[in-house]
Amino acid sequence: MLSKPYRINNPYKSQIMEYKVVSIVPVQRQNETAMQVAQDFEGVLKKYHAEGWEYIRVDDLQTWVAPVGGCFGFGQTAGYYQVNQMVVFRK
Repeated sequence: MLSKPYRINNPYKSQIMEYKVVSIVPVQRQNETAMQVAQDFEGVLKKYHAEGWEYIRVDDLQTWVAPVGGCFGFGQTAGYYQVNQMVVFRK
C-alpha cells in the first residue's frame, strides 16, 4: 500500500514537488453501506494529510496479471486484466 515519493522539477514553480501513489482496495462488506467505504477512504486521506501530503485524485490503473504455471500451456492459469485504484498525493 505504500510507495516511495517521486520528485519532479516543475519549470513553472521554484520548488520541487514530491508525489506519492498509494494503491487502495475499497471493499463493501455485506450489510455495510457505501458510507462505510467512504469513511474508510476518508481515513486514508486523513492519514497522509497528517504526514503533510495533499490529495490530488484517484486514478484507475489497468494491469495485466501474467499466466502462472503449466508446461507448454497445459495446466496453466490464464492471465487476466485487473483494475487497481491509485490515490495520488503531492507535497
